[in-house]
Amino acid sequence: MATCILQQITFGVGFTVAVSTVLAKTVTVVLAFKVTGPGRRMRQLLVSGAPNFIIPICSLIHVMLCAIWLGTSPPFIHTEAYSEHGHFFILCNKGSVTAFYCVLGFLGSLALGSFTVAFLARNLPDTFNAAKFLTFSMLLFCGVWVTFLPVYDSRKGKPLHTPSSSHEEAVEMCWKYQRPNIQKDGDLVLGLFFHLYYATQDFSMNWWLWKKYQHVLAFYFTIEEINRDPHLLPNLTLGFQLYNVYSSERRTLENTLMWLSGGDVILPNYVCKRNYSPVAAIAGTSPTFSAEIGALLQLYKTPQVTYGPFDPMLSDKEQFQSLYQMAPEDSSLAQAMVSLLLHFGWTWVAILISDDLKGEQFLQDLNVEMVKKYICVALTERLPILKKSHIPGVISALSRLSIPPANVHILYGEAESLIMVDLIAHFFLTTGKVWIMADKWDITVLEMMQILHSFHGSFSFSQHKREIPGFQNFLKTVTPSQYPDDFFFSKYWMHHFNCSPTGSSCGKIGECGPNTSLETMTQYSDIMMLSDSSYFLYNAVYAVAHVLHEVLVERIAQGSPEDAEQPRPPPWQLHPLLKKLQFTNSAGQLISLDKKESHGVEYDIQNAVNFPGGLGLLVKVGEFASGSPLHQGLVINEEIIEWPIGFIQGLEMLYESEQCTQCHSHEYPNTERSRCLPKVVAFLAYEDPLGTALACAALGFSALTAGVLGVFVKHRDSAIVKANNCALSYVLLLSLTFCFLCSLLFIGRPNMATCILQQITFGVVFTVAVSTVLAKTITVVLAFKATGPGRRMRQLLVSGAPNFIIPICSLIQVMLCAIWLGTSPPFIDTDAYSEHGHIFIVCNKGSVTAFYCVLGYLGSLALGSFTVAFLARNLPDTFNEAKFLTFSTLLFCSVWVTFLPVYHSSKGKAMVAVEVFSILASSAGLLGCIFAPKCYIILIRPEKNSLKGLKDRSSKRNKISEDFPHKSPSSF
Repeated sequence: MATCILQQITFGVGFTVAVSTVLAKTVTVVLAFKVTGPGRRMRQLLVSGAPNFIIPICSLIHVMLCAIWLGTSPPFIHTEAYSEHGHFFILCNKGSVTAFYCVLGFLGSLALGSFTVAFLARNLPDTFNAAKFLTFSMLLFCGVWVTFLPVYDSRKGKPLHTPSSSHEEAVEMCWKYQRPNIQKDGDLVLGLFFHLYYATQDFSMNWWLWKKYQHVLAFYFTIEEINRDPHLLPNLTLGFQLYNVYSSERRTLENTLMWLSGGDVILPNYVCKRNYSPVAAIAGTSPTFSAEIGALLQLYKTPQVTYGPFDPMLSDKEQFQSLYQMAPEDSSLAQAMVSLLLHFGWTWVAILISDDLKGEQFLQDLNVEMVKKYICVALTERLPILKKSHIPGVISALSRLSIPPANVHILYGEAESLIMVDLIAHFFLTTGKVWIMADKWDITVLEMMQILHSFHGSFSFSQHKREIPGFQNFLKTVTPSQYPDDFFFSKYWMHHFNCSPTGSSCGKIGECGPNTSLETMTQYSDIMMLSDSSYFLYNAVYAVAHVLHEVLVERIAQGSPEDAEQPRPPPWQLHPLLKKLQFTNSAGQLISLDKKESHGVEYDIQNAVNFPGGLGLLVKVGEFASGSPLHQGLVINEEIIEWPIGFIQGLEMLYESEQCTQCHSHEYPNTERSRCLPKVVAFLAYEDPLGTALACAALGFSALTAGVLGVFVKHRDSAIVKANNCALSYVLLLSLTFCFLCSLLFIGRPNMATCILQQITFGVVFTVAVSTVLAKTITVVLAFKATGPGRRMRQLLVSGAPNFIIPICSLIQVMLCAIWLGTSPPFIDTDAYSEHGHIFIVCNKGSVTAFYCVLGYLGSLALGSFTVAFLARNLPDTFNEAKFLTFSTLLFCSVWVTFLPVYHSSKGKAMVAVEVFSILASSAGLLGCIFAPKCYIILIRPEKNSLKGLKDRSSKRNKISEDFPHKSPSSF
């Protein structure tokens, strides 16, 4: 907390002292050269040291601003978990953003004041004059902080909560005591594989899936219930080894091999414990993981029972002979969803599915049902499995949904693919739309509990299940102290309650209250609601227990002495009984692993409701029973439905036609989705206000440039025109005129000729202009370096060698343009997707590489001109335009460096306008910085444009030197 406050206060005060000192030095320089007589008031100010008071006054104002900041909303510690996948950043929040920008703004105003005063004093005599250096230093200072603002504001991420440092230390200690697994000894050992967190290759904490810890709690409850039952596996206990599933494909089999060996190391085909008997594996919600370990378990004939949603890939018995799925098939889910669509009259929907066999099979079933009822599909998106590299694809899909072809979205598939939608939904808020999905509980693992979340008001189809007796009471009373070896539970408890449970090995961050329980937890409160996967897990453990019981009963009935001494059956003996297993669970529901025996499937329809303050619930609003007539199988209570924010019920209309027709790329559907309308053809026209403004600016600047050229031609015999190489000035003014005029090629309806001329004319005329600036800069340097008649530099200057820079540089640019036109020239293109209902006619660059080569070559000439001019800035001042050339090329480079990111983030008319504006701004910068001071002298101060004016300026400098013979300006 102290460092967060000191960061901003020390930064502000320290920089204020530094910049105000620069301002004091600048004012001192100005006063020193303005003092021309002993009675002047400026002399009194200078002698009294008045400029030095600038420092304490500015610093005092800044301290007052900082005091207001600390008194209203001071900086504080916060965390950021969304900026980079796999990292959890501890940062300092600014507190009051307004106060932060006030402090930064005051600092910027001081820097801008220093720059302005120093710039005005740049023409004072050079000897020991710090004005030029102060000018460049303040320019650099302002440039850095102006660049800082957009970069700083473009950071991403959202704060989660504000843990203390002790909390972080406790988390580290939690990982210090982490073991490869959580185990409990028993006569028969089950292997449990859950997906509780993502881990990096170095096994550091990465990303927790908190809601899935209910699966672990459901397993604890089931194991304890079975071990207490005197009629099921009497005189035997079930033990377990619990592992987290790694997302890394390289480590998929690691925990499975560890479980088969019975130790903490991998020893295939060896058992590291006496009387160790692994009998069955119970795998998590990922079918990919179940498929990968299925081949390994098949070698050992070890059964694998999955508790996740049914997946058709795993039902192939030729490939997965030892795998059994507890979840029934979703064969009636498509029918259930279509019945809901028809009930509300929704006939225009978007579909998002996982990019796998499960998603494709559901899409086929859904299309069959939708075609029967004349429901049309506006958009179909396939989502990849959860990986960081696939985030841009999911963002692209959601961005298309935000420009909605439909207000109803169906979401189905593998949970690890659909989780990505929930994560990205934090940044792509698709309000005003209804989501229909299967088992929302498993999809939304990190949902923000707020009514503006994209999934608020959605519908979730969950297979009907009955409440497990005693499970709710177990969740209300369970605490980490009951499972001291489970560091997952301690970590979960600390994260949600910010306190250490009794007996925790994760350090101390405050004792938990006596009434602390899962029931009192508001965030992720749906852990108290029995999920489908937890229900299937309960049945899976009981299925294995019933099969083990039957095997042991048969062996005892046979009366074999060997069987009596060895009560642990080998895993392969369980398969015949698992295939035909049927039993009734404690909730009174018939459970069967035989998928051939088809039972009617019932679905509960739940409505997702998020409340302020972190409370989120799934409220049952209806049900659907397969096998019933379509309109009789669905029961909905509309009165208790919570609709999404901004959703208009009844907006979708029924279609009279019996089929859907996709609009062409140059068309878009009307509001009623009944017919296609032609898109409006758009381009940056002269009639548009923006096009008119840019065209007027181009013509105005070109006329102004022509006027400047006329002034130079009229005063061609004056000292200032002759001193700055009038021939090069004429060439530069002519090229700038064409630079302004070439921007007109970008305005109006594009055609093949204008598309080619846009880039070629732009490249060539700008090359002529910038190479002329380079030639003028080299001429200035040669003029001051030629001190004798025999010098080679003098010969170069007299021969006009610098003038050859213009045709040489221009010829190179022409060759680049010729290569561009010969390989992939610009052409007319259309953009039909940037703006809904519009189709833009644009000029495609053809070869993007060639375009950037032309622009890069132009930039290298400008950078060369800036470098040479900057090195020549200290040459004698009289009619020396090195300073003006420096500023002009600096401005030119700044405009085009800014152009690149803005150009890439623009579409349609805006993209063309950005390029035109950059052409006008950079050309105006060259015109203003180079020729405005000369025109000022020629038209307003003609007395300086003569030999007499030059002598007057020299005598004035000598007088100042006589008044202050012992002090330099920089010493004040």
